[in-house]
Amino acid sequence: MHSKHGHYFEDLSLGMSESYTRTVNEADIQQFAEVSGDNNPAHLNEEFAAGTRFKKRIAHGMLSGSYISTVIGTKLPGPGCLYMSQTLKFREPVYIGDEVTATVTITDLNERRGYVTFSTICSVGDTEVIRGEAMILVPRRNQD
Repeated sequence: MHSKHGHYFEDLSLGMSESYTRTVNEADIQQFAEVSGDNNPAHLNEEFAAGTRFKKRIAHGMLSGSYISTVIGTKLPGPGCLYMSQTLKFREPVYIGDEVTATVTITDLNERRGYVTFSTICSVGDTEVIRGEAMILVPRRNQD
């Protein structure tokens, strides 16, 4: 188990950014359906998906959205932070085999409350598939 603390509020500055990239595979779709209980056939059934506007199976939107949580919880700000809120706008579908990159960038630092606001974007190549904003409570160095 990691005991290394992530960034403290005092370490952060506007514009800091980190990313996480993962290629969505069949096992991810199956496991996410199992863990979340979201067994919508648009994700799991090729025949059903062929009749949808996307014409083939798509990944769960929240699967790609969870990669944002990966960046926040492991890289920036990293271990020790607390998620307060997250908005997500699903702009384009993600398909099995797509390489999704989640990027978080600091857009605001609330010194008084210790809140950090991030723009959160998931993209496949040059296509933005999710856009949102996260607010994270980040501990100060002297609070540990």
